[in-house]
Amino acid sequence: MEKAMNVDQARLSDDTAELKNIIFSLQSIQEKNQSRIEFLEERIRLLQKELFGRRTEKPPKEDQHQLLLFDEADEPEPELEKVTVPAHTRKKRGRKPLPEELPRVDVVLDIPDDEKICGCGCELSHIGDDTSEKLEIIPAKVQVIRYIRKKYACKNCEGVEDEGPTVRIAPLPPQIIPKSIATPGLLAHIIVSKFEDALPFYRQEKILQRMGIDLPRSTLCNWAVKMADRIEPIMSLLHDEIRSGPLINIDETPVQVLKEPGRSNTSKSYMWIYRGGDPDKPVLLFQYHPTRSGDVPLTFLDGYRGYIQTDGYAGYDALSRRNGIELVGCWAHARRKFMKVINAKSGKKKKGIADKAINTIGRLYAIEKQAREKQLSLDGIYRLRQEEAKPILTKFHNWLLLKSDITPPKGLLGNAIQYTLKNWDRLIRYMNNGHLRPDNNLAENAIRPFVIGRKNWLFSGSPNGARASSALYSLIETAKANGLEPYRYLRYLFARLPYIENDAAYVNLLPTKIDPQVIDRFLESGAIY
Repeated sequence: MEKAMNVDQARLSDDTAELKNIIFSLQSIQEKNQSRIEFLEERIRLLQKELFGRRTEKPPKEDQHQLLLFDEADEPEPELEKVTVPAHTRKKRGRKPLPEELPRVDVVLDIPDDEKICGCGCELSHIGDDTSEKLEIIPAKVQVIRYIRKKYACKNCEGVEDEGPTVRIAPLPPQIIPKSIATPGLLAHIIVSKFEDALPFYRQEKILQRMGIDLPRSTLCNWAVKMADRIEPIMSLLHDEIRSGPLINIDETPVQVLKEPGRSNTSKSYMWIYRGGDPDKPVLLFQYHPTRSGDVPLTFLDGYRGYIQTDGYAGYDALSRRNGIELVGCWAHARRKFMKVINAKSGKKKKGIADKAINTIGRLYAIEKQAREKQLSLDGIYRLRQEEAKPILTKFHNWLLLKSDITPPKGLLGNAIQYTLKNWDRLIRYMNNGHLRPDNNLAENAIRPFVIGRKNWLFSGSPNGARASSALYSLIETAKANGLEPYRYLRYLFARLPYIENDAAYVNLLPTKIDPQVIDRFLESGAIY
């Protein structure tokens, strides 16, 4: 903030021109300071909202009614078009029925025999049953699998010198981790508990102790690293699959990793997420890397040609320099910039530029909702966007250019406008293909389980642990994206891996290829041991 000049009244000149210059100078300083004060107050209000306000990007209720698009003061308000609202269905209120596939235990309740006689002396007849259901949970069942191997010996060879009896014993089946007590079910439970349910190994250690089982967290961690090594061929195949689709969504989030060579334990590393492949059978891959450099995805996706959707982080610019790659922007991030302006308002300030921008972006999303409700084909989505979204975007762009000339660039509003204009070519690129979406929410939603887990386990103990986490998160999230229940899939996978004899057999174990009914039949057969 600029300091005001010191004025000594005793030494003030009587010259009018000089006094005017002093006044103009003081006025200029005051205007700059006032602008700085408003900027800082805006930041403080936004910070207070983010710290203590609701965690939502929805505008306040009073702002949720439709705003006129670019409603300048001299523009008359158009008449509202009358529409007929068709009949619709409502969701049934009340408790949802319990899943039919759960086993039922019947508890039959009957009245005493002496109450089955009517007052008239006749015996009452059974006319039906009144059934109600309650949910019961039995804690995790822990059991020990004993392998009893039959041994056989030849009695005739007992007296033969220098040879001894011939002894034969049934071999153990192939084990997922040789010479350990880990079974496919135990490993699946431990991995899903951490990487799906965000339960750190030290908490799992305490839970197992309550059951009378002594399994140190170091053992659980070693098992997780070993399983990440075992699924490396699967990761390689998924890496090939993710580059086969028309679009890859990318996002990244910080992670603290200890014992990184040449770096302090407080250094910031990153977990990257890539979502791509067949749109109907998506692949989600996590990648740990010490840096946020744009070269990270450039190397990871070597050979890929197609669309890549990201936020506005400048590191992604390196991708646009590779032939065959087109970057797509994210309207959710642009909208978020304008929402910060609304959240930083003081009191009930009248609606302004940010509100109108939010309303316009909402109209673009309304067109996307219309396409989903009509279940349009890819060509149908493309045509709908060209007919309805393109005119909105053209007018919006011209309006933003006009507002950018009269808006201070350093404020929240100026930042929102400049962000949108700077990324405009990428933001409108979703119009070119029905496969594309207006935002990068698929990647943001995919990385959310990792972010939630990070709040519990805080950091990775080593780079090896971070790499193992990336592989196991990849497998679980890809399974979920393809309709597989993570625990059942991992239990099946870990039971089958020891029997794989060639690389081609790994293809049938991919979460994008396997039929859930195959998993069900295998687990129900009891062949898992």
